[in-house]
Amino acid sequence: MTLSFRLIALLVAGVTLVVVVAAWSEVRAERFALQVELQQRAEIVADRLREAAEPALRGNSVKALASTVERLVARQGLGGVAVYDANMNPVAVSTAISEATGGHPSVGASCVVPQGCSEFVSLGGRPLFAYTTPLQSDSSSAALLTVFLDASMMAGTAGRVWRNALIFVVPQVLLIVVITYFVMQSAVLAPIARTARWMRDLRFGRASPRAEGQAGSLLDPISSEAASLAQSLASAKASAEAEARLRETADSLWTPERLRVGMQERLRGTRLIVVSNREPYEHVHRGRNIEALVPASGVVTALEPVLVACDGTWVANASGDADHEVVDLRGRVRVPPDRARYTLRRVWLTPEEEEGYYFGFANEGLWPLCHIAHTRPIFRVNDWEHYRRVNRKFADAVLDEMHDVERPVVLVQDYHFALLPRLIKEARPDSRVSMFWHIPWPNPEAFEICPWQQELLDGMLGSDIISFHIQAHCQNFLETVDRAFECRIEWDRLAVRRREHMTCVRPHPISVAFEPPSDEANDDLNRPGESGAAKLGFITAEFVGVGVDRVDYTKGILERFLGIERFLDKYPDYRGRFTFVQIGAPSRTRIKRYQDLLVDVQAEADRINRRFAAAGWRPIQLLEQTQNHRQITALYRAAQFCLVTSLHDGMNLVAKEFVASRGDDDGVLVLSQFTGASRELRDAVRVNPYDTEQLAEAIRFAIEMPAEERRIRMRHMRREVRTHNVYRWAADLISEVAEVRVETPDRVPGAVLTTVHS
Repeated sequence: MTLSFRLIALLVAGVTLVVVVAAWSEVRAERFALQVELQQRAEIVADRLREAAEPALRGNSVKALASTVERLVARQGLGGVAVYDANMNPVAVSTAISEATGGHPSVGASCVVPQGCSEFVSLGGRPLFAYTTPLQSDSSSAALLTVFLDASMMAGTAGRVWRNALIFVVPQVLLIVVITYFVMQSAVLAPIARTARWMRDLRFGRASPRAEGQAGSLLDPISSEAASLAQSLASAKASAEAEARLRETADSLWTPERLRVGMQERLRGTRLIVVSNREPYEHVHRGRNIEALVPASGVVTALEPVLVACDGTWVANASGDADHEVVDLRGRVRVPPDRARYTLRRVWLTPEEEEGYYFGFANEGLWPLCHIAHTRPIFRVNDWEHYRRVNRKFADAVLDEMHDVERPVVLVQDYHFALLPRLIKEARPDSRVSMFWHIPWPNPEAFEICPWQQELLDGMLGSDIISFHIQAHCQNFLETVDRAFECRIEWDRLAVRRREHMTCVRPHPISVAFEPPSDEANDDLNRPGESGAAKLGFITAEFVGVGVDRVDYTKGILERFLGIERFLDKYPDYRGRFTFVQIGAPSRTRIKRYQDLLVDVQAEADRINRRFAAAGWRPIQLLEQTQNHRQITALYRAAQFCLVTSLHDGMNLVAKEFVASRGDDDGVLVLSQFTGASRELRDAVRVNPYDTEQLAEAIRFAIEMPAEERRIRMRHMRREVRTHNVYRWAADLISEVAEVRVETPDRVPGAVLTTVHS
């Protein structure tokens, strides 16, 4: 109520002030108009009197003049007339003026302006307008003539204007009070009261974190922010409760908030710079609007809380068709779009550079070289030159961002930037550089195939820390360095000392966020009376398996299909009862090897389906379009098992995503022994994807596994993924690089010193 009364009082005061100012302006205008009218009338009367008064003054006919004055006053309805001689003495004064002044009027007697003058006077309580003009009494002396007009209409006009203003303002104020009261009640106070009740219910756990907004409401922006805040509080509460439960079992859960606070303390105000080929946000055109899209990436999920905490910078390749339109002159834009907390620095590549650096050297050269998947790597001189040029371009952007930053921390992501650590370290020896290699590292003999292996290794050894997913890849890297260079390998510390610089090599297995499934995903999966397969809508089979991959020759999709075919051959009872859903998102289709693979995958699925299809049933459902997170989560939770049959993989996060999605502690993971994930998820059913018989038996074993064994295995794997989630990966990675002691030479005349920064 106080808010309503204050607003009403302000509105009433404002309307009253406006009306008063308008009335005052109108009174002034009316007075001016009347004054002009009186002035014109007085001049006309004065001209007529002048014709009679001037001859009378020259002939000393004063009595005749007085008679003329009285007649004119009576006939014209004047307020009075006064005539003065050359000595300024009254000569002829009308009766009303004489009585009011005692026979000696002095109004206008001092006026000497040739063209006359006027003023408002009050004689005998009457408001009069006095107009005085000079008269010629003889050839050398002058007299004055004063004409008095009734000015009582002036006061009447002002009174009428103020009275009308009062009559106008009172009903208007009353109308404003009524309208304002009802508007405040319906549009402001009622929504505020509802929001207050909702937040009170939320505080006591009686309401959903999502507010029930009203479309078009005045408080829509506030309601939206309140809902976001409530959602954040609910998430924080859930995280706190989860961490409290884990603490009871002497465990500790890494969350985005814990990562943000912990790394803020570790970095101690130092700027963090992340470098990756893929950008965390890309701006694209949607009709006439520009939208910011977030690519599905575990790296973005893990590192964004840290960048937010230290107001860091992410340097990445611009990929959105509207990226140019939202950046400043240096290619920078603040993100996230709804609440800017850190800087995205975009690097622009030409089509030729992208073709040579990304599709050429990185994905036709390094990718097959590092994955032992029987695809011949292709190395071209032009691709190598583009790779070098792009690495230099990114180095320039990073060095520009760390200008005037003391002891910056740089995290370089993946095989696209093998040369970047050395370029940064040579320009800024005080920087602490870490590189994470997301793909496997092959044995030394395989890596020797690369014509530029020494340049790549030298670039990587500019890092203070190089991280791989598993210990075996660390060993392979150290053996490769040992064969390529004359350097000191400290095998017990997993470190390389070369060119007066120490590089540590560490295993840091990446993971997933392990967040509870969204309410929307749960809604589709908690309908009573439906089997897991039926919940997918397009599948009628009793048993469902799932595979989620990019169409890449390292993922073993063709080997997977052969295992399914052998399973149906050996166990025909499952024909018509089993369906495998394969999500195969096309990838790198500009490379011929990937184009051919996509055709092979489609042909193999069609062949197997033609062989076994019956009565509308197909054993393999191949979905080539990209699915969103909600759809994939629903598929994970509806399937009896997930097949991950990579021929060679650094980690494979699909395996961990499947485990994280199974909040029901059910389902079976069939996992290739050639993935990094198989080292951690030891309760998965491990297979050799090249062994078709073993793969077929693993599918049967997953379908027929007893429920209790499924739950025990899944609980063990979920505990592992929950404990070693992606936030812990980021914390371990950043903590280790933040503790690096950087040795930089400081040149002093006559000596060389070594300064150690901790």
